[in-house]
Amino acid sequence: MTPAATPPPSRRTGFAGAIFDVDGVLVDSPHEAAWRRALHELMVGEWSGIRDATTWSPEAFTPQVYQQVLSGKPRLSGARAALEYFRVPDAAERTATYAERKQQLLVRLIDERAFEAYPDAVRFVLAVRAAGIPVAAASSSKNADRFLRGISLAEFEGVPDAASGFTLLDVFDANLSGRDFARGKPDPEIFLAAAGELGVLPESCFVVEDAVSGILAAKAGDMAALGVARSGDADALVAAHADLVVTSLDDVDRTRLLHGELATRSR
Repeated sequence: MTPAATPPPSRRTGFAGAIFDVDGVLVDSPHEAAWRRALHELMVGEWSGIRDATTWSPEAFTPQVYQQVLSGKPRLSGARAALEYFRVPDAAERTATYAERKQQLLVRLIDERAFEAYPDAVRFVLAVRAAGIPVAAASSSKNADRFLRGISLAEFEGVPDAASGFTLLDVFDANLSGRDFARGKPDPEIFLAAAGELGVLPESCFVVEDAVSGILAAKAGDMAALGVARSGDADALVAAHADLVVTSLDDVDRTRLLHGELATRSR
């Protein structure tokens, strides 16, 4: 797609850049299912001997645990955090095994097309870009490109005919997903790099995130933070100091973005 025109890098004249996480924001991905299933397989299989020494059970690995412990983190960091959360003995030594098992399951689910884009997110990204605000994808997941490339814009109502032959990946002016950074979220490194590639000041950007770690990263980078509570975790996103929390991106007032404001639409 033709790159969007870059507005002046000043919050006073509106946002100059928008940075999107992928999993949980743009795509209802099978990451959570893969993490949960991988640990279950290990605990009933080769790690069954240490299961009673942990706090893990199938019921204990809830969506809230995924959001609070794993979501938004690089694969190895997430694997270790989950093992430590469930008090798995020798968590550091077992991290790579868990991460690799999860990745194998995830690739299988991706091949089975066991994921879909959130329609409200597709509408929002296209509207932001149409308003002249350049957009970047910035996910810690090394699988984000596979998700974005696998989603055709032609699947969604209201997409202009000129864009119907593109994938969701084609929409973005910059894509930093899956790159190796020295520090993962909640460090703002990936978001600061995204602002740099868009050619805008960090303080003129807003970040769209569904995870507490992502909201914290945005605020640490002096960016506005838009939280999407898709898992009933609005309170946690508010507590992380998101500037606005919505359950659907359709609720965001797009005209206010041109004034550098995050606000909900009037009903």
